Amino acid sequence: MPVKRSSWWGGALGLVTGLAAVLAWNTHRAGSKQLAVAPLPGLAVSPLAAQHLAQALQFATVSPEDPASFDPQPFAGLQQFLARTYPLTDSLLRKEVVGKYSLLYHWPGRDSTLAPVLLMGHLDVVPPEKPRRQVELEVRLGHGAKALASNWQEPPFAGVIKNGEVWGRGAVDDKVTVIGIMEAVEQLLAEGYQPPRPVYLAFGHDEEIGGREGAVQIAKLLQQRGIHAEFVMDEGGIITHDKVPGMARPVALVGIAEKGYLSLELQVELPGGHSSMPGAETAIDVLARALVRLREQPFAAQVSPPVQAFMDHLGPEMPLGQRLAFANRWLFNPFIIKAYEASPAGNATMRTTIAPTILESGFKDNVLPPEAKATVNFRILPGQTADEVEAHVRAAVADERVKLKRGRFVSEPSEVSSTQSYGYQAIAKTIRGLFPQTVVTPYLVVGGTDSRHYRQVSEHIYRFMPVVDPIGFHDVDERIKISDFENCVRFNYWLLKNL
Repeated sequence: MPVKRSSWWGGALGLVTGLAAVLAWNTHRAGSKQLAVAPLPGLAVSPLAAQHLAQALQFATVSPEDPASFDPQPFAGLQQFLARTYPLTDSLLRKEVVGKYSLLYHWPGRDSTLAPVLLMGHLDVVPPEKPRRQVELEVRLGHGAKALASNWQEPPFAGVIKNGEVWGRGAVDDKVTVIGIMEAVEQLLAEGYQPPRPVYLAFGHDEEIGGREGAVQIAKLLQQRGIHAEFVMDEGGIITHDKVPGMARPVALVGIAEKGYLSLELQVELPGGHSSMPGAETAIDVLARALVRLREQPFAAQVSPPVQAFMDHLGPEMPLGQRLAFANRWLFNPFIIKAYEASPAGNATMRTTIAPTILESGFKDNVLPPEAKATVNFRILPGQTADEVEAHVRAAVADERVKLKRGRFVSEPSEVSSTQSYGYQAIAKTIRGLFPQTVVTPYLVVGGTDSRHYRQVSEHIYRFMPVVDPIGFHDVDERIKISDFENCVRFNYWLLKNL
């Protein structure tokens, strides 16, 4: 018998009603995960603190890619500055120099049986100069070496304070963390405070080039001593007012995982010759097509566990539309992914990214180069591996003439740290106590930090600095508001005080 029209419409209406009920129930059930915390008391920060940060920026502790270009003097000078500026920390904590220039401090706790806390930062910075080839071009055009760092409003290592900000390379990445920790510890020591559990401070000197001589050596030393930390906290997430669409309140992004790192060099060698008689394909042709094929076959987007946690914590605080979508990802995942793919930052949280960063070929305009090379950088999503990335590249390029070579530094994606651990809760409580209107959420760090080397020291690794939308990260005119820096001091003070 044919189905009556009224019965068909009734069945469809029932399905729609049932779906709406499920969506509404899931949205209602996804309650707030924000901790109810009393505001912390006000804390006066020394008026000299900002000057100390500015002085620390005057040491040009640059990590160059070429080890032969390493200048040890600024690192030695910074060590002496820290010892002189923070005499209680230098004398009352056990200090070790690791790998010649990295620093490890041990602050004994009242109960040595408790697992320690490890706070991290790094002493080195990226160069402020323009890329070498751009400078060479400017020299050929007659501008000369004075073109270096000419775009900076203030010299990058002058450590200038103006307009309520501290200017200079390292103001955000990452001397603000190092000096913020040191100021907090010095203040606590002056008050006669001793933490209930041991505390370690670890400051690497080569984070910007992989941390092999700094963080890697410190982590090995701690492992050899059988030290297993309750939690580790490093740089990473920030407080943002405008980077989370749909949120009217500030959001504190606490990194619970970070992406992996791999660079592959694609190399093509073909006969060269005179440019007046080019063959059907040159080395540049083959390489260019390989790069196009690779970019046309991106990695699949997915909502990884740290991004799931991000949505679980952020969703209940958002307007109804986003709240409903985040609470019902089983239905709305394709739309969520599409929305995030629309921006570079959002896309980076959803997939392993492909970024050609260096091209090299040719030396004269009338000579066919016999070789062409490209470096492609990949930031690997948790759940994937460097081997899988390399296999994807080989399949996408599909040309045996294109040889692959890994860069010297490879890092697999980190494990995902729990949001239920003592460490995450302590960090979240401190943030909520200092910034009551701020929403705290876990987050996937799309860059890399020294904390990647501490997997054997603790399974609870977090990445956060209480800086609001920093300016000049790896860019010209790097600077930080004095108010933000003072909040870094307060954050570390209360985190240590409330252990």
